Amino acid sequence: MNADVRCPGSLAELWPLLEDGFAVMAGGTDLLARRGAPGRVACLERIAGLQGIREEEGLLRMGACETHSRLLRHPLTASGLPVLARALSVLGSPLVRNMGTIGGNIVTASPAGDTLPPLYALDAVVELASRQGTRRVPLDGFILGPGRTALGEGEIVSAVLARIPAAGEVQHFEKVGRRKALAISVVSLAAVLRLDGSGTVASARLALGSVGPTVLRCPRAEAMLTGRRLDRETLLAVGETLREEISPIDDLRATAAYRRTVAGNLPLRLAV
Repeated sequence: MNADVRCPGSLAELWPLLEDGFAVMAGGTDLLARRGAPGRVACLERIAGLQGIREEEGLLRMGACETHSRLLRHPLTASGLPVLARALSVLGSPLVRNMGTIGGNIVTASPAGDTLPPLYALDAVVELASRQGTRRVPLDGFILGPGRTALGEGEIVSAVLARIPAAGEVQHFEKVGRRKALAISVVSLAAVLRLDGSGTVASARLALGSVGPTVLRCPRAEAMLTGRRLDRETLLAVGETLREEISPIDDLRATAAYRRTVAGNLPLRLAV
């Protein structure tokens, strides 16, 4: 079958294509791998409204078609969201980072998606656009399960917005794979912690990838961290709580027992 590929230059040109049944593609690294070459595709990369990285009322707004490479190089990402920058730096190969987009990573909704734990830990919000206008939903309410989202008919992800943590907040991302590079995560952890002047945790946000059907926030472990210092005793206790909060599975990349063990060990990296 010959592919019918369109490249609309504006949202106004895109809406009729969606109504005509075209599949949306923004980067395509996951879409092409899963479905081969779709017959009718509307590529989003030429739509200017889906590009751009800028600060907006204390949030960093990232256009859905920004590639992982552009986000990684942008000074606002590096300075404001190092937890996301770290995840982007270990996402796939340079070719995948040059082609893949933040919007595509979100819509793919893989629990192993490298950008997702940082965005969960940053309480990110997804902006959705349709012919009727725009709406915003929390990322943890948008992703419903592996490959499932709350995207409505005729809607696309137009941007993701993340709170820029205050200076001095601890941001950390780490993933464990089957090899050091180019590996899908077996377990990943993103942490955003606010400390008071004495080094005590005033607030904590933890998100784990690849240990459940979606990225998981860990409220019991977050509560355990709050009010305590980042010492080994505390972090060992937090690790035990994380193990109790997750529900990993066995698959080709790791056993559930291995994932549970590693997930509980990762908080030790936060020790100061």
